[in-house]
Amino acid sequence: MPERLSEAQAATDAGPRAGAGTLPGRLHDLPLRIIPLTLLRTRPPGLGGRGSAHLIERHARVYRHTWSVLISGFFEPLFYLLSIGIGLSKLVGTVVGPGGQPVGFTSFVAPALLATSAMNGAVMDSTFNVFFRMKYAKLYDAVLATPMRADEIALGEVGWALIRGGIYAVAFMVIMLAMGLVHSVWAVLAVPTALLIGFAFAGAGMAATTYMRSWQHFEFVLLATVPMFLFSTTFYPLSVYPRPVQVIVECTPLYQGVALLRGLSLGNLSPSLLWSVVYLAVMGAIGLAVAGRRISKLLLK
Repeated sequence: MPERLSEAQAATDAGPRAGAGTLPGRLHDLPLRIIPLTLLRTRPPGLGGRGSAHLIERHARVYRHTWSVLISGFFEPLFYLLSIGIGLSKLVGTVVGPGGQPVGFTSFVAPALLATSAMNGAVMDSTFNVFFRMKYAKLYDAVLATPMRADEIALGEVGWALIRGGIYAVAFMVIMLAMGLVHSVWAVLAVPTALLIGFAFAGAGMAATTYMRSWQHFEFVLLATVPMFLFSTTFYPLSVYPRPVQVIVECTPLYQGVALLRGLSLGNLSPSLLWSVVYLAVMGAIGLAVAGRRISKLLLK
């Protein structure tokens, strides 16, 4: 792209000498964008920028009129937590928590539901919503007719997913505090950890969406998220699995998030939690980079 811009600018400079009324030789090859050539040539490369904030602002303005949709994502994990706290926990009693200590079943499940909420919110926002905006609303085509870049779109979408996830995480933590399910001061890091989980899944989800061609492909999204929800130690400890299955579960991103939040909530910290942080951060960064490049490839042909 920079080479084509340089050639076009050179042709523009040579235009008056070549004669009035003739277009530069390579100008017709440029995409029709509402951006001055000088601005395109001088924009620094990199990930994100002010355009990301503008896209987040756009989404916030849209959701002012559909606020009920925004808050609905909070209720699913809340209903799970209440049903377990009121009913199921009285039948189960205690389970083996991190470090081998017995933990009340509701206290064991609550951090996992927070991680699941962060995953579901990020995945739904970065897959279904992004697919609709890209394929049907043609929002990104319009956005790319402005000074915004494809990487700013990717960062803006992930940023909006994190804002929604942050709202849900704060509300969920308030419920956990009210129910007496927070047992350590390290739980103050639970909301940033939930945002990290959302970042990982939002980046990966958006990258995956750029390869989808129809709504039927979203069956693969459910095929990935539902088994993770059921088997990533959400409702029972890792020790119930045979060792080969434990290895598979430990490789899933939701398990890493559950282990992080459960350790913080129960006050059981270990060096292995640092690996979980690195795992989720790298997953999100790779997904974000892939999404930006794929959007550029798909829409800037």
